[in-house]
Amino acid sequence: MFDHVTIRVSDRAAAQRFYTTVLGVVGAELSGDDDFAEWHDFSLTAADVQHPVTRGLHVGFAARARAEVDAFWRAGLEAGGRDDGAPGPRPQYREDYYGGFLLDPDGNSVEAVHHGARRDEGRIDHLWLRVSDPAASASFYATVGRVAGHQIVEHSPAHVQVKGTAGSFSLIAGDRPTRHAHIAFPADDDATVDAFHAVATAAGHPSGGEPGERPAYHAGYYAAFVLDPDGNNIELVNHNR
Repeated sequence: MFDHVTIRVSDRAAAQRFYTTVLGVVGAELSGDDDFAEWHDFSLTAADVQHPVTRGLHVGFAARARAEVDAFWRAGLEAGGRDDGAPGPRPQYREDYYGGFLLDPDGNSVEAVHHGARRDEGRIDHLWLRVSDPAASASFYATVGRVAGHQIVEHSPAHVQVKGTAGSFSLIAGDRPTRHAHIAFPADDDATVDAFHAVATAAGHPSGGEPGERPAYHAGYYAAFVLDPDGNNIELVNHNR
C-alpha cells in the first residue's frame, strides 16, 4: 500500500541509531543513507525551518514471530526508546494480533506486530494518524483513494480505517493531530499521478507540488503532492522502473 513513509526528526543521528537498532530486529536493514536514511518503505531525514519535526504518528512494522516483537521492544528500550505498551496480545485488533509499542526519540509511536495477515517482514504493516476532523479526513482519503487504489472499510465518528491491497492506515480522532508526516502511495503510470493531483485539488485540497519528474530522487521519478486536512504531505509516485 505504501511506496514510502517519511518522518522529519529533530536529531538525525539519534533517530537513525534508534531505527537502525529496532528495524534490524524485524529484518529491515538500512538501505540508503544520504539525505534520507531508508529502510525499505520507511525513511527519515532532518527537520528544518520549512519542514518541522513529525509529531503524533504511529507506524506498525511487520514482525516474523512473536519472539521478534519481544526482541524489538527490548532492543528499543536499550537504544533509548520509551515504553508505549509492552508486548502482548491485542485481540481488539484481531484475534491473533501480537504487538509491542515504543516511543521514538521525538515521541512518535512505533510498533512491531505479528499476526496472520502480516506483510513482508520489516515493512510497514499499518499507520495510525490522529486527525482533528475525522469526517473531513475521511472525505479526503476517499477522494484520493479512488485514484490511489485504497478504500474506506470502516467509518465511525472516532475511527476510520482505510485499506489497500497490502497494508492499512487508520484515522483516529484526537486533540493533537498528526503533523508533518509524509505518506507516498505507488502508481503504475504518470497519468494516474496526474489524476490524483487533479481530483484532490478540484475537491479543494491544497497542492503540495504539481505533477512532474523529480530527477533529484532518481531518473523517471514522477510524482505529485497534496496536503491532507491536517497538513500532512501526501504523494502519489510512479518510479518508471
